[in-house]
Amino acid sequence: MRLQGKKIIALISEDFEDLELWYPVLRVREAGAEVHLVGEEAGTVYHGKYGVPATSDLSFEDIHVEDYDGILVPGGWSPDKLRRFDKVLDFVRYFDEKKKPIGQICHAGWVLISAGILDGVNVTSTPGIKDDMTNAGAIWHDEAVVTDGHIISSRRPPDLPEYVPAFIEAFK
Repeated sequence: MRLQGKKIIALISEDFEDLELWYPVLRVREAGAEVHLVGEEAGTVYHGKYGVPATSDLSFEDIHVEDYDGILVPGGWSPDKLRRFDKVLDFVRYFDEKKKPIGQICHAGWVLISAGILDGVNVTSTPGIKDDMTNAGAIWHDEAVVTDGHIISSRRPPDLPEYVPAFIEAFK
């Protein structure tokens, strides 16, 4: 169990991309990590784009970010909501400053853009936000997964089999 003893935040809000939340969460749990689903309110059921529910374990306010080893930001439409919360941006900035793994896929790049951490960073995302990523200073690549230090990025659900092992590897 490679991630035994690791604690990871998985951010959730309405309209997350179902596979981009659940596939990584289940895989890192299989690897031994403790994953907390974190949303605006604790104990709230959020629904993915295709209706799959996810109940938040904790609220943004409940989090002591220094207790965590990494963060997962799923795509879908939820990143556009998540990036409006100062706490979420503070979480991402903390993980960036501490060089702890940040996983982002698809539209999740919006959260990293709003956190202001992409200048000069090699990334990928859904092609739909390529311009947003490059305008934020990122170096965008059309690849299944791009790892630049502690930031692991991916394009879309078909890339999950490449993305999740790269995220897990970032904990070495």
